Amino acid sequence: MCQRHGLDVHIVETPWGHGLPATEYEAILKADKNHTIKVVLATHNETATGVKSDIAAVRKALDAAGHPAMLFVDGVSSIGSMDFRMDEWGVDVAVTGSQKGFMLPAGLAIVGFSDRAMQATKTSTLPRTFFDVHDMQKGYDNDAFPYTPPVGLMNGLKLALEMIEDEGLENVFARHRRIATGVRHAVKAWGLELCAVSPDVYSDTVSAIKTPDGFNATDIVTRAADKYGMAFGVGLGEVAGKVFRIGHLGMLTDAMMLSGLGVAEMVMVDLGLDIKLGSGVAAAQEFYRHGV
Repeated sequence: MCQRHGLDVHIVETPWGHGLPATEYEAILKADKNHTIKVVLATHNETATGVKSDIAAVRKALDAAGHPAMLFVDGVSSIGSMDFRMDEWGVDVAVTGSQKGFMLPAGLAIVGFSDRAMQATKTSTLPRTFFDVHDMQKGYDNDAFPYTPPVGLMNGLKLALEMIEDEGLENVFARHRRIATGVRHAVKAWGLELCAVSPDVYSDTVSAIKTPDGFNATDIVTRAADKYGMAFGVGLGEVAGKVFRIGHLGMLTDAMMLSGLGVAEMVMVDLGLDIKLGSGVAAAQEFYRHGV
């Protein structure tokens, strides 16, 4: 997207399943003596791989390099479900959507700006129309909206926020962590592995589960939908056909997750994988009974 806008982008590659390499960010920033880099982009939680990255470490890299670049973070599959500290981590722009932690249909882009980012918009020359924050601010100042407002989604967002506040943010985060941990116990009981390479990068909102070499993981998603009426996620990009994804975020309970795990087991057995029916469900049950 940045390249389509004609921006000069330095892409930092890392293997799928790994988190952001903050030390590499620091080295790049230290080498930028003239401060030509204006923004560091980072994804907090990678939906395709179920990988969580350490945004606080990216902020530390910026600070260690003494670099004035702003920090923009994609929190689409984390904000509202996992601990996200915009001020503490020094995030200048954070973006999420209505369709993940906020439990709504897709359609709303929810964006937060720091004071420094708002100041930068006054001198920015990058063309922008629909997402011009100044148009939005003028509308808000007059208790209005600069375009045709998505009334249904905004009313839904109000209700979703009330639900989150009633449960309490810490309880929301703990619930997602508990449900995700149960899924990880199930994956281990199946004898399978996550795409995420280590516990420090495990996502609490989505798990990408690797299937054996030579097996098309997309078949699991297709059969689950066609035979059992349940939706899992396919692998994307480099892991297409190699993983299937279980989402565990939003208005979800332990019991609902057990239903998903049970269907996943039936599908894998249907397709000839060496999975014992009930093994993953039992492992998750045991955790949910005693986990916190």
